[in-house]
Amino acid sequence: MEIKPIIEAALFVVQKPLNMDDLRHLFGDSEDQQPAAVEIKQALAELAGDFRERPLELVEVASGYRLHVRDSLAPWISRLFEERPARYTKAFLETLAIIAYRQPATRGEIEEIRGVSVSTQTLRAMMERDWVHVVGHKEVPGRPALYATTRAFLDHFNLRSLADLPPLQDFIDSIQDEKTESPAAAAVPPEIPVESHDESQEAPS
Repeated sequence: MEIKPIIEAALFVVQKPLNMDDLRHLFGDSEDQQPAAVEIKQALAELAGDFRERPLELVEVASGYRLHVRDSLAPWISRLFEERPARYTKAFLETLAIIAYRQPATRGEIEEIRGVSVSTQTLRAMMERDWVHVVGHKEVPGRPALYATTRAFLDHFNLRSLADLPPLQDFIDSIQDEKTESPAAAAVPPEIPVESHDESQEAPS
């Protein structure tokens, strides 16, 4: 049984990342039918090499592995889809950046950094995309909700963990390139304080 072509075919047809358990279950439900994890990882490493010079690339994100069209080809591939991409407003970008780099953050903390109020609609839009969720409440009067990014956020931006977040402006530029209201409207204030993240601060799922 050849492991690599089976994994490649599975990654090609699915619309979501596949984790190690997903990949092992391709070969059967019992452990004696499944390849060892080291064999799966070896096949993935070989696939990554195979795709190095191809239009697709194998990427590891928070939820597992997936095949992804190289960013350099996105301007042409996007012409195949009639639906216009969502346009991110300045408020959306600023709020998302603050949550990503300062999480967990309350609405009041976001407003303090931005200098303006945060609309319920902006937070709802992020939660509907499953990029942000409530992870608890701050133990202060009123117990405001604490917002943090999700595993889906990491998956969308091809990040394995929060430790992989790029410098703030690079992150904003990547969203601007993807879909924004306008370059001018999407600029994030440079005074946003950025906290460093280590591997232990991976976004909760």
